[in-house]
Amino acid sequence: MSGKMYATYTEINKKYGDLARIGSNDLLCSDPEVIRYMSSARANWYRSDWYDAMSLDVYCDNVISTKHPITHDQLRSKLIQGYAGKENPNLEADIDAQVANLVSYIKKKYVFDAASNPVHLDFGIAAQYFTLDVITSISYGFPFGYLAQDTDVHEYIATTEAFVPILVLGTSYPSLHRFLSQPWVRRIVGPLPDDPKGMGKLMGVARQVVGERYGPNAKDKRDMLGSFVRHGLSQRQAESEVLLQIIAGSDTTATAVRTTLLYLLSTPVALARLRREMDEGIAEGRISSPITNAEAKELPYLQGVIREGLRLRPPFIGLLAKEVPPQGEVIKGKFVPGGTKIGHSIWLAERSQKVFGTDADSFRPERWTEEKDEKKLRLMDDTVGLCFGHGRWGCLGKGIALIELNKVFIELLRVFDFAVVNPTNPWKADNYNLWMINDMWLRVTYREDVAPQKE
Repeated sequence: MSGKMYATYTEINKKYGDLARIGSNDLLCSDPEVIRYMSSARANWYRSDWYDAMSLDVYCDNVISTKHPITHDQLRSKLIQGYAGKENPNLEADIDAQVANLVSYIKKKYVFDAASNPVHLDFGIAAQYFTLDVITSISYGFPFGYLAQDTDVHEYIATTEAFVPILVLGTSYPSLHRFLSQPWVRRIVGPLPDDPKGMGKLMGVARQVVGERYGPNAKDKRDMLGSFVRHGLSQRQAESEVLLQIIAGSDTTATAVRTTLLYLLSTPVALARLRREMDEGIAEGRISSPITNAEAKELPYLQGVIREGLRLRPPFIGLLAKEVPPQGEVIKGKFVPGGTKIGHSIWLAERSQKVFGTDADSFRPERWTEEKDEKKLRLMDDTVGLCFGHGRWGCLGKGIALIELNKVFIELLRVFDFAVVNPTNPWKADNYNLWMINDMWLRVTYREDVAPQKE
Protein backbone atom coordinates (compact mmCIF):
# COMPACT_ATOMS: atom_id res chain seq x y z
CA MET A 1 0.00 0.00 0.00
CA SER A 2 2.85 2.35 -0.83
CA GLY A 3 0.78 4.44 -3.23
CA LYS A 4 3.28 3.64 -6.01
CA MET A 5 1.41 0.89 -7.88
CA TYR A 6 2.40 2.25 -11.28
CA ALA A 7 6.10 2.12 -10.40
CA THR A 8 5.84 -1.47 -9.18
CA TYR A 9 4.05 -2.62 -12.34
CA THR A 10 6.55 -0.79 -14.53
CA GLU A 11 9.54 -2.30 -12.74
CA ILE A 12 8.13 -5.81 -13.18
CA ASN A 13 7.59 -5.47 -16.93
CA LYS A 14 10.91 -3.76 -17.53
CA LYS A 15 12.68 -6.59 -15.73
CA TYR A 16 10.72 -9.60 -16.98
CA GLY A 17 9.28 -8.46 -20.31
CA ASP A 18 5.95 -7.32 -21.75
CA LEU A 19 4.17 -10.39 -20.37
CA ALA A 20 5.31 -11.17 -16.83
CA ARG A 21 4.02 -13.54 -14.16
CA ILE A 22 2.88 -11.84 -10.95
CA GLY A 23 1.00 -14.75 -9.37
CA SER A 24 0.23 -18.43 -9.77
CA ASN A 25 -2.55 -17.60 -12.22
CA ASP A 26 -1.85 -13.94 -12.97
CA LEU A 27 0.14 -12.17 -15.67
CA LEU A 28 0.93 -8.48 -16.19
CA CYS A 29 1.02 -7.07 -19.73
CA SER A 30 2.53 -3.80 -20.98
CA ASP A 31 2.14 -4.46 -24.72
CA PRO A 32 -0.49 -2.04 -26.13
CA GLU A 33 -1.40 -4.46 -28.92
CA VAL A 34 -2.17 -7.29 -26.50
CA ILE A 35 -4.10 -4.99 -24.15
CA ARG A 36 -6.16 -3.83 -27.11
CA TYR A 37 -6.80 -7.40 -28.24
CA MET A 38 -7.95 -8.58 -24.79
CA SER A 39 -10.80 -6.06 -24.82
CA SER A 40 -11.86 -6.52 -28.42
CA ALA A 41 -15.20 -8.13 -29.22
CA ARG A 42 -13.55 -10.81 -31.36
CA ALA A 43 -11.43 -12.04 -28.44
CA ASN A 44 -14.49 -12.75 -26.28
CA TRP A 45 -12.50 -12.59 -23.05
CA TYR A 46 -14.40 -12.12 -19.79
CA ARG A 47 -13.59 -9.66 -17.08
CA SER A 48 -11.93 -11.45 -14.17
CA ASP A 49 -12.89 -11.38 -10.49
CA TRP A 50 -10.67 -8.28 -10.21
CA TYR A 51 -13.80 -6.33 -11.15
CA ASP A 52 -15.95 -7.65 -8.30
CA ALA A 53 -14.70 -4.94 -5.97
CA MET A 54 -15.88 -2.25 -8.40
CA SER A 55 -19.48 -2.97 -7.40
CA LEU A 56 -20.75 -0.24 -5.07
CA ASP A 57 -23.99 -2.14 -4.40
CA VAL A 58 -23.60 -5.79 -3.42
CA TYR A 59 -27.06 -6.54 -4.79
CA CYS A 60 -26.70 -4.76 -8.13
CA ASP A 61 -23.70 -4.71 -10.45
CA ASN A 62 -22.86 -1.57 -12.39
CA VAL A 63 -21.46 -1.29 -15.91
CA ILE A 64 -17.89 -1.67 -14.60
CA SER A 65 -18.45 -4.61 -12.24
CA THR A 66 -20.56 -6.58 -14.75
CA LYS A 67 -18.25 -9.31 -16.02
CA HIS A 68 -20.16 -11.44 -18.52
CA PRO A 69 -19.84 -9.95 -22.05
CA ILE A 70 -23.48 -10.46 -23.05
CA THR A 71 -24.89 -9.11 -19.78
CA HIS A 72 -22.48 -6.19 -19.97
CA ASP A 73 -23.39 -5.43 -23.59
CA GLN A 74 -27.09 -5.42 -22.71
CA LEU A 75 -26.54 -3.01 -19.82
CA ARG A 76 -24.24 -0.82 -21.88
CA SER A 77 -26.88 -0.49 -24.61
CA LYS A 78 -29.23 1.11 -22.07
CA LEU A 79 -26.61 3.67 -21.02
CA ILE A 80 -24.77 4.63 -24.17
CA GLN A 81 -27.22 7.20 -25.55
CA GLY A 82 -27.22 9.14 -22.28
CA TYR A 83 -23.44 9.33 -22.25
CA ALA A 84 -23.22 10.18 -25.94
CA GLY A 85 -25.26 13.35 -25.43
CA LYS A 86 -27.75 12.61 -28.19
CA GLU A 87 -30.56 12.53 -25.64
CA ASN A 88 -28.99 15.16 -23.41
CA PRO A 89 -28.99 18.39 -25.45
CA ASN A 90 -27.74 20.47 -22.50
CA LEU A 91 -24.61 18.38 -21.93
CA GLU A 92 -22.11 20.86 -23.36
CA ALA A 93 -23.89 23.85 -21.82
CA ASP A 94 -23.79 22.15 -18.40
CA ILE A 95 -20.03 21.69 -18.75
CA ASP A 96 -19.62 25.30 -19.91
CA ALA A 97 -21.40 26.47 -16.76
CA GLN A 98 -18.97 24.64 -14.50
CA VAL A 99 -15.91 25.82 -16.45
CA ALA A 100 -17.21 29.37 -15.92
CA ASN A 101 -17.71 28.60 -12.23
CA LEU A 102 -14.09 27.43 -11.97
CA VAL A 103 -12.84 30.68 -13.50
CA SER A 104 -15.11 32.66 -11.17
CA TYR A 105 -13.95 30.61 -8.18
CA ILE A 106 -10.35 31.60 -8.86
CA LYS A 107 -11.20 35.25 -9.51
CA LYS A 108 -13.11 35.61 -6.25
CA LYS A 109 -10.47 34.33 -3.84
CA TYR A 110 -7.29 33.04 -5.41
CA VAL A 111 -5.74 35.73 -7.61
CA PHE A 112 -2.44 36.60 -5.97
CA ASP A 113 -1.63 40.15 -4.93
CA ALA A 114 1.40 40.64 -2.70
CA ALA A 115 -0.16 43.58 -0.89
CA SER A 116 -3.86 42.76 -0.62
CA ASN A 117 -4.29 39.03 -1.28
CA PRO A 118 -1.08 37.00 -0.81
CA VAL A 119 -2.75 33.62 -1.32
CA HIS A 120 -1.94 30.48 -3.27
CA LEU A 121 -4.37 28.09 -4.93
CA ASP A 122 -4.33 24.35 -4.26
CA PHE A 123 -5.19 23.39 -7.81
CA GLY A 124 -5.36 19.74 -6.81
CA ILE A 125 -8.50 20.56 -4.83
CA ALA A 126 -9.85 23.11 -7.33
CA ALA A 127 -9.65 20.62 -10.21
CA GLN A 128 -11.61 18.05 -8.22
CA TYR A 129 -14.24 20.59 -7.17
CA PHE A 130 -14.65 21.41 -10.86
CA THR A 131 -15.03 17.82 -12.06
CA LEU A 132 -17.35 16.95 -9.17
CA ASP A 133 -19.64 19.85 -10.05
CA VAL A 134 -19.58 18.77 -13.71
CA ILE A 135 -20.48 15.16 -13.03
CA THR A 136 -23.14 15.90 -10.40
CA SER A 137 -24.71 18.46 -12.72
CA ILE A 138 -24.83 15.87 -15.51
CA SER A 139 -25.80 12.87 -13.37
CA TYR A 140 -28.07 14.35 -10.72
CA GLY A 141 -29.45 17.30 -12.66
CA PHE A 142 -27.79 19.90 -10.42
CA PRO A 143 -24.22 20.61 -9.24
CA PHE A 144 -23.52 19.87 -5.60
CA GLY A 145 -21.79 23.25 -5.31
CA TYR A 146 -18.19 22.34 -4.50
CA LEU A 147 -16.90 25.45 -6.27
CA ALA A 148 -19.65 27.75 -5.00
CA GLN A 149 -19.11 26.69 -1.39
CA ASP A 150 -15.35 26.12 -1.69
CA THR A 151 -15.67 23.07 0.51
CA ASP A 152 -15.74 19.28 0.39
CA VAL A 153 -19.52 18.92 0.16
CA HIS A 154 -20.74 15.79 2.00
CA GLU A 155 -17.04 15.09 2.74
CA TYR A 156 -16.85 13.09 -0.48
CA ILE A 157 -13.15 13.77 -1.13
CA ALA A 158 -12.10 12.87 2.41
CA THR A 159 -14.19 9.69 2.25
CA THR A 160 -12.76 8.71 -1.13
CA GLU A 161 -9.17 9.15 0.04
CA ALA A 162 -9.92 6.78 2.91
CA PHE A 163 -11.96 4.34 0.79
CA VAL A 164 -9.79 3.95 -2.32
CA PRO A 165 -6.90 2.09 -0.61
CA ILE A 166 -9.49 -0.42 0.67
CA LEU A 167 -10.82 -0.74 -2.88
CA VAL A 168 -7.31 -1.68 -4.01
CA LEU A 169 -7.21 -4.49 -1.46
CA GLY A 170 -10.57 -5.71 -2.74
CA THR A 171 -9.39 -5.82 -6.36
CA SER A 172 -6.11 -7.46 -5.39
CA TYR A 173 -7.69 -10.01 -3.04
CA PRO A 174 -11.17 -10.97 -4.32
CA SER A 175 -11.74 -13.24 -1.30
CA LEU A 176 -11.40 -10.19 0.97
CA HIS A 177 -13.96 -8.34 -1.14
CA ARG A 178 -16.37 -11.27 -0.90
CA PHE A 179 -16.06 -11.18 2.90
CA LEU A 180 -16.56 -7.42 3.08
CA SER A 181 -19.59 -7.74 0.79
CA GLN A 182 -21.48 -9.96 3.22
CA PRO A 183 -24.67 -8.10 4.21
CA TRP A 184 -23.92 -8.33 7.93
CA VAL A 185 -20.43 -6.90 7.38
CA ARG A 186 -21.79 -4.08 5.21
CA ARG A 187 -24.30 -3.17 7.93
CA ILE A 188 -21.43 -2.75 10.39
CA VAL A 189 -18.69 -1.08 8.33
CA GLY A 190 -20.24 -0.15 4.98
CA PRO A 191 -21.81 3.13 3.89
CA LEU A 192 -25.58 3.42 4.28
CA PRO A 193 -27.99 5.74 2.41
CA ASP A 194 -29.04 7.50 5.62
CA ASP A 195 -25.47 8.46 6.58
CA PRO A 196 -25.05 12.23 7.09
CA LYS A 197 -21.88 12.43 5.01
CA GLY A 198 -19.44 10.55 2.80
CA MET A 199 -20.29 7.77 0.37
CA GLY A 200 -23.47 6.91 2.25
CA LYS A 201 -24.77 10.45 1.85
CA LEU A 202 -24.15 10.27 -1.90
CA MET A 203 -26.02 6.95 -1.98
CA GLY A 204 -28.94 8.66 -0.26
CA VAL A 205 -28.94 11.58 -2.69
CA ALA A 206 -28.78 9.14 -5.62
CA ARG A 207 -31.74 7.20 -4.23
CA GLN A 208 -33.76 10.40 -3.79
CA VAL A 209 -32.98 11.84 -7.24
CA VAL A 210 -33.54 8.55 -9.04
CA GLY A 211 -36.72 7.87 -7.08
CA GLU A 212 -38.24 11.08 -8.40
CA ARG A 213 -37.80 9.78 -11.96
CA TYR A 214 -39.60 6.51 -11.23
CA GLY A 215 -42.31 7.75 -8.88
CA PRO A 216 -46.01 8.09 -9.74
CA ASN A 217 -45.55 11.74 -10.72
CA ALA A 218 -42.29 11.20 -12.61
CA LYS A 219 -41.54 13.51 -15.52
CA ASP A 220 -39.47 12.65 -18.57
CA LYS A 221 -36.41 14.92 -18.71
CA ARG A 222 -33.96 15.38 -21.54
CA ASP A 223 -30.86 14.59 -19.52
CA MET A 224 -28.61 11.61 -18.82
CA LEU A 225 -30.80 10.04 -16.16
CA GLY A 226 -33.87 10.59 -18.31
CA SER A 227 -32.15 8.68 -21.11
CA PHE A 228 -31.42 5.79 -18.76
CA VAL A 229 -35.08 5.62 -17.77
CA ARG A 230 -36.32 5.74 -21.36
CA HIS A 231 -34.02 2.89 -22.34
CA GLY A 232 -35.37 0.57 -19.66
CA LEU A 233 -32.88 0.83 -16.81
CA SER A 234 -34.43 -0.34 -13.54
CA GLN A 235 -34.62 2.05 -10.59
CA ARG A 236 -32.06 0.07 -8.57
CA GLN A 237 -29.73 -0.10 -11.56
CA ALA A 238 -30.07 3.65 -12.14
CA GLU A 239 -29.09 4.32 -8.51
CA SER A 240 -26.01 2.12 -8.97
CA GLU A 241 -24.95 3.82 -12.21
CA VAL A 242 -25.47 7.37 -10.94
CA LEU A 243 -23.35 6.66 -7.87
CA LEU A 244 -20.63 5.07 -10.01
CA GLN A 245 -20.41 8.20 -12.16
CA ILE A 246 -19.27 10.28 -9.18
CA ILE A 247 -16.17 8.15 -8.61
CA ALA A 248 -15.42 7.14 -12.19
CA GLY A 249 -16.21 10.52 -13.70
CA SER A 250 -14.69 13.02 -11.29
CA ASP A 251 -11.44 11.63 -9.89
CA THR A 252 -10.12 10.47 -13.26
CA THR A 253 -10.84 13.68 -15.14
CA ALA A 254 -9.47 15.77 -12.26
CA THR A 255 -6.20 13.85 -12.58
CA ALA A 256 -6.02 14.64 -16.31
CA VAL A 257 -6.67 18.35 -15.66
CA ARG A 258 -4.03 18.59 -12.92
CA THR A 259 -1.42 16.58 -14.79
CA THR A 260 -1.77 18.39 -18.09
CA LEU A 261 -1.59 21.82 -16.49
CA LEU A 262 1.49 20.85 -14.49
CA TYR A 263 3.23 19.53 -17.61
CA LEU A 264 2.41 22.78 -19.41
CA LEU A 265 3.76 24.91 -16.56
CA SER A 266 6.90 22.76 -16.49
CA THR A 267 7.43 23.05 -20.26
CA PRO A 268 7.54 26.77 -21.16
CA VAL A 269 7.92 26.11 -24.89
CA ALA A 270 4.73 24.03 -24.94
CA LEU A 271 2.81 26.58 -22.88
CA ALA A 272 3.91 29.42 -25.17
CA ARG A 273 2.92 27.49 -28.26
CA LEU A 274 -0.51 26.62 -26.86
CA ARG A 275 -1.08 30.27 -25.90
CA ARG A 276 -0.10 31.34 -29.39
CA GLU A 277 -2.55 28.88 -30.96
CA MET A 278 -5.24 30.10 -28.57
CA ASP A 279 -4.59 33.82 -29.06
CA GLU A 280 -4.50 33.48 -32.84
CA GLY A 281 -7.74 31.50 -32.77
CA ILE A 282 -9.45 34.16 -30.66
CA ALA A 283 -8.18 37.00 -32.87
CA GLU A 284 -9.32 35.22 -36.03
CA GLY A 285 -12.77 34.38 -34.65
CA ARG A 286 -12.15 30.62 -34.58
CA ILE A 287 -12.52 30.44 -30.79
CA SER A 288 -15.72 31.59 -29.14
CA SER A 289 -16.24 32.57 -25.53
CA PRO A 290 -16.53 29.98 -24.13
CA ILE A 291 -14.77 27.76 -26.62
CA THR A 292 -17.02 25.11 -28.13
CA ASN A 293 -16.09 21.46 -28.23
CA ALA A 294 -16.15 21.55 -32.04
CA GLU A 295 -13.75 24.52 -32.09
CA ALA A 296 -11.36 22.82 -29.66
CA LYS A 297 -11.14 19.75 -31.87
CA GLU A 298 -9.77 21.98 -34.66
CA LEU A 299 -6.82 23.16 -32.53
CA PRO A 300 -4.08 20.63 -33.31
CA TYR A 301 -1.63 21.72 -30.64
CA LEU A 302 -4.30 21.67 -27.92
CA GLN A 303 -5.19 18.14 -28.97
CA GLY A 304 -1.53 17.16 -28.73
CA VAL A 305 -1.30 18.68 -25.25
CA ILE A 306 -4.35 16.75 -24.05
CA ARG A 307 -3.10 13.45 -25.46
CA GLU A 308 0.34 13.89 -23.91
CA GLY A 309 -1.19 14.66 -20.51
CA LEU A 310 -3.38 11.56 -20.66
CA ARG A 311 -0.68 9.15 -21.73
CA LEU A 312 2.08 10.32 -19.37
CA ARG A 313 -0.10 9.95 -16.28
CA PRO A 314 -3.04 7.68 -17.11
CA PRO A 315 -5.88 8.65 -14.75
CA PHE A 316 -6.58 5.03 -13.77
CA ILE A 317 -3.75 2.58 -13.09
CA GLY A 318 -5.78 -0.46 -11.98
CA LEU A 319 -5.03 -3.86 -13.51
CA LEU A 320 -8.45 -4.24 -15.20
CA ALA A 321 -7.56 -7.93 -15.48
CA LYS A 322 -9.26 -10.01 -18.16
CA GLU A 323 -9.59 -13.80 -18.16
CA VAL A 324 -8.26 -16.01 -20.95
CA PRO A 325 -11.06 -18.09 -22.57
CA PRO A 326 -11.27 -21.79 -21.57
CA GLN A 327 -9.46 -23.03 -24.68
CA GLY A 328 -6.42 -20.88 -23.93
CA GLU A 329 -4.59 -18.47 -26.25
CA VAL A 330 -1.15 -18.06 -27.77
CA ILE A 331 0.08 -14.63 -26.66
CA LYS A 332 3.44 -13.24 -27.73
CA GLY A 333 4.47 -16.72 -28.86
CA LYS A 334 3.56 -18.43 -25.58
CA PHE A 335 0.53 -20.59 -24.82
CA VAL A 336 -1.49 -19.16 -21.94
CA PRO A 337 -3.98 -21.61 -20.36
CA GLY A 338 -7.67 -20.79 -20.08
CA GLY A 339 -8.66 -19.06 -16.86
CA THR A 340 -5.38 -17.15 -16.57
CA LYS A 341 -5.89 -13.52 -15.56
CA ILE A 342 -3.93 -10.85 -17.44
CA GLY A 343 -3.76 -7.32 -16.05
CA HIS A 344 -2.90 -4.05 -17.78
CA SER A 345 0.39 -2.31 -17.08
CA ILE A 346 -0.99 0.89 -18.56
CA TRP A 347 1.72 3.28 -17.33
CA LEU A 348 4.39 1.48 -19.33
CA ALA A 349 2.08 0.77 -22.29
CA GLU A 350 1.52 4.51 -22.71
CA ARG A 351 5.28 5.05 -22.81
CA SER A 352 5.92 2.44 -25.48
CA GLN A 353 8.92 3.48 -27.58
CA LYS A 354 7.62 1.33 -30.42
CA VAL A 355 4.57 3.58 -30.61
CA PHE A 356 5.79 6.99 -29.42
CA GLY A 357 9.51 6.98 -30.21
CA THR A 358 12.65 7.05 -28.13
CA ASP A 359 11.50 10.14 -26.22
CA ALA A 360 8.26 8.45 -25.12
CA ASP A 361 8.87 9.54 -21.51
CA SER A 362 8.86 13.21 -22.53
CA PHE A 363 5.94 15.65 -22.66
CA ARG A 364 6.18 16.74 -26.27
CA PRO A 365 2.87 17.76 -27.88
CA GLU A 366 4.74 18.36 -31.14
CA ARG A 367 4.88 14.61 -31.73
CA TRP A 368 1.19 14.88 -32.66
CA THR A 369 1.55 17.85 -35.01
CA GLU A 370 4.80 16.76 -36.66
CA GLU A 371 3.84 13.15 -37.45
CA LYS A 372 2.66 12.91 -41.07
CA ASP A 373 2.08 9.16 -41.30
CA GLU A 374 -1.69 8.72 -40.83
CA LYS A 375 -1.31 5.06 -39.91
CA LYS A 376 1.23 5.93 -37.21
CA LEU A 377 -1.02 8.70 -35.87
CA ARG A 378 -3.95 6.29 -35.62
CA LEU A 379 -1.77 3.83 -33.70
CA MET A 380 -0.64 6.59 -31.33
CA ASP A 381 -4.21 7.77 -30.84
CA ASP A 382 -5.51 4.24 -30.27
CA THR A 383 -2.78 3.65 -27.69
CA VAL A 384 -3.63 6.82 -25.77
CA GLY A 385 -7.25 5.70 -25.95
CA LEU A 386 -6.34 2.66 -23.84
CA CYS A 387 -6.46 5.07 -20.88
CA PHE A 388 -10.23 4.79 -21.29
CA GLY A 389 -10.29 1.05 -21.88
CA HIS A 390 -11.04 -0.42 -25.27
CA GLY A 391 -13.72 -2.10 -27.32
CA ARG A 392 -16.76 -3.49 -25.56
CA TRP A 393 -15.19 -2.64 -22.17
CA GLY A 394 -14.34 0.98 -23.07
CA CYS A 395 -15.28 3.84 -20.74
CA LEU A 396 -18.70 5.29 -21.54
CA GLY A 397 -17.67 8.64 -20.08
CA LYS A 398 -14.74 9.18 -22.45
CA GLY A 399 -16.60 11.72 -24.57
CA ILE A 400 -17.65 13.76 -21.53
CA ALA A 401 -14.10 13.80 -20.16
CA LEU A 402 -12.71 14.98 -23.49
CA ILE A 403 -15.25 17.82 -23.66
CA GLU A 404 -14.08 18.98 -20.23
CA LEU A 405 -10.43 18.81 -21.29
CA ASN A 406 -11.14 20.55 -24.59
CA LYS A 407 -12.57 23.52 -22.72
CA VAL A 408 -10.88 23.94 -19.37
CA PHE A 409 -7.31 24.78 -20.43
CA ILE A 410 -8.36 27.41 -22.97
CA GLU A 411 -10.75 29.09 -20.54
CA LEU A 412 -8.14 29.18 -17.77
CA LEU A 413 -5.22 30.29 -19.92
CA ARG A 414 -7.12 33.06 -21.68
CA VAL A 415 -7.56 34.77 -18.28
CA PHE A 416 -4.77 33.66 -15.93
CA ASP A 417 -1.05 33.08 -15.62
CA PHE A 418 0.00 30.24 -13.31
CA ALA A 419 3.29 29.61 -11.51
CA VAL A 420 4.22 26.54 -9.46
CA VAL A 421 4.93 27.60 -5.88
CA ASN A 422 7.35 24.76 -5.15
CA PRO A 423 8.96 23.57 -8.41
CA THR A 424 11.06 20.88 -6.71
CA ASN A 425 8.00 19.33 -5.08
CA PRO A 426 4.97 20.48 -7.09
CA TRP A 427 2.42 18.14 -5.51
CA LYS A 428 1.82 15.09 -3.34
CA ALA A 429 0.64 12.23 -5.56
CA ASP A 430 -0.18 8.67 -4.49
CA ASN A 431 -1.83 5.99 -6.57
CA TYR A 432 -4.35 3.38 -5.44
CA ASN A 433 -5.85 2.57 -8.85
CA LEU A 434 -6.99 6.22 -8.79
CA TRP A 435 -4.62 9.12 -8.13
CA MET A 436 -4.78 11.00 -4.86
CA ILE A 437 -3.23 14.41 -5.65
CA ASN A 438 -2.93 17.16 -3.06
CA ASP A 439 -0.83 20.22 -2.28
CA MET A 440 -0.56 21.34 -5.90
CA TRP A 441 0.06 24.94 -4.92
CA LEU A 442 -0.02 27.55 -7.68
CA ARG A 443 0.36 31.32 -7.69
CA VAL A 444 -2.33 32.74 -9.95
CA THR A 445 -2.23 36.19 -11.55
CA TYR A 446 -4.14 37.80 -14.39
CA ARG A 447 -2.52 37.75 -17.80
CA GLU A 448 -0.90 41.10 -18.53
CA ASP A 449 -3.43 41.86 -21.26
CA VAL A 450 -6.40 40.94 -19.07
CA ALA A 451 -7.78 43.67 -16.84
CA PRO A 452 -8.06 42.65 -13.17
CA GLN A 453 -11.61 41.66 -12.30
CA LYS A 454 -13.17 41.01 -8.93
CA GLU A 455 -16.27 38.83 -8.77
